[in-house]
Amino acid sequence: MLKSMTGFGAGRARVGDEEVSVELRSLNHKFCEVKVRLPRELSSQEPLVSKQVKDRLARGSVELLVKRQAPTSSGTVPTVDLGLAREYVRAFRELAGELGLPGDVAWSQVANQPGVVRLEEKGVELDSASQALQAALDQALTALEKMRQVEGEAIYADLDARVKLLEGWSKEVAQLAPKAVQEYQQRLTDRIAELASGVAVDPQRLAQEVALFAERTDIAEEVTRLASHLEQFRALMASNEPAGRRMDFLVQEMHREVNTTGSKSQHAELSVRVVAMKAEVERIREQVQNVE
Repeated sequence: MLKSMTGFGAGRARVGDEEVSVELRSLNHKFCEVKVRLPRELSSQEPLVSKQVKDRLARGSVELLVKRQAPTSSGTVPTVDLGLAREYVRAFRELAGELGLPGDVAWSQVANQPGVVRLEEKGVELDSASQALQAALDQALTALEKMRQVEGEAIYADLDARVKLLEGWSKEVAQLAPKAVQEYQQRLTDRIAELASGVAVDPQRLAQEVALFAERTDIAEEVTRLASHLEQFRALMASNEPAGRRMDFLVQEMHREVNTTGSKSQHAELSVRVVAMKAEVERIREQVQNVE
């Protein structure tokens, strides 16, 4: 089944004290291009997340935004310098002994001294953060793929209807081609009879002219190739593999056959159908640009 290249997905996971959220956005692109925005402390994970995306998506321009949730609202935690605290206690007791003061030292006295308790940014637990990142990204990719699949189903329905139109018009063109030769023969006969003013017309010469016209306007080969392209296109639509690039190539070939048919057309009804076919092939081409 077809998949679109556009979509959105989000995920969130927590491992230990590390919580990570991921957002994915994808748009049309000829190849799979991944743009990653990571917190500075997780920058080493960029190759891993890029590979994780490319293992799941074949085509599309993907923007990946990663956010790491701080363990506290301010992102900092209190840190105690025990060595410095011991020195303060020793100094207070020494001072008390020298001055004959009570020797007990309250913990609050020590904690309030400069440098004993300070706020520092909590370091990242890389293993936990990496696991959380991979889990959140997996969730986001699953959501993105689901959205791309839903979009793909809508694209499939649209392409199916347009291919049916092309198949119908192609059959009509094939049926009209002999009629165009017959009408040309009749017009040529009538015109010669009018100009000859009763003089006998050489049937062999007339047959040669009709044969030349039939050769110039023969579209059997183009109709056959177009039918083959449409059949291959339908097979790709039903495939479970990414087929957007191959479908784009087939659409170019369809356009070539329809154009050649139009250049050979010498019949009004044929020309009308060829114009409609060209417009439909162009609509298919635009739609295929969205297919993975």
